[in-house]
Amino acid sequence: MIRYNSFDGIATIFLDRPQKAHAYNSQMLALLEKAIHETADHSVCIITSTGDRHFCAGADTSTFENRKAEDALRLHSQRIFALLSKNATVYIAAMKGAAIAGGFELALACDLRVVHPRVYASLPEVGLGLIPAAGGCTRLVSFVGPSIAKAVILGGESIAAEQGMNWGLFHRISEDPVAEAKKWAADIAKKNPLALQLAKQILDAPCLEKERLAEAILYERKFHGKKI
Repeated sequence: MIRYNSFDGIATIFLDRPQKAHAYNSQMLALLEKAIHETADHSVCIITSTGDRHFCAGADTSTFENRKAEDALRLHSQRIFALLSKNATVYIAAMKGAAIAGGFELALACDLRVVHPRVYASLPEVGLGLIPAAGGCTRLVSFVGPSIAKAVILGGESIAAEQGMNWGLFHRISEDPVAEAKKWAADIAKKNPLALQLAKQILDAPCLEKERLAEAILYERKFHGKKI
């Protein structure tokens, strides 16, 4: 269900449930959480999937029948995607196929997204009597604003690769998104790990005071050799 490896300081996590379009169940989420922890010491990590048809179809709806309110209040997927978003590691989603529902929410939790030209993404949960609750409503609004987010979530519009680029949701388009993500990851891995970590923290929660404090720490390390 989940495989991961490391090469030249770059970690790669593979979603590997192709018979279900990489839709996740509780076991797969637990394995994904383990993989995130296992690769957390890398400055950059690629998240992709096996095969070419899908990136991830979100939660496996065959497991929904006995869901209770308590399951939503401790929503496993939201917690794992938040962990990924807050980790010091820079995460690149390499999307060879469609990202639907929770699969798109997983991609949104990553820092960077590289997609195949035929990729599309959608958040169709309202049509199932649910909402995108693993960060979809919150993150999509923060990226594209409420008007576009409403068109996607309420209006059911899908996002094609070029449209996602125009909106800033996708960062690069490539016929081989995994290879492109690896090249980008290799460039990122050459950068200072602490500078990457501090920059990511501030970009996710912008604050002028944090900028000054982070730069002070980096000054001491870079110019005075102090380990802070």
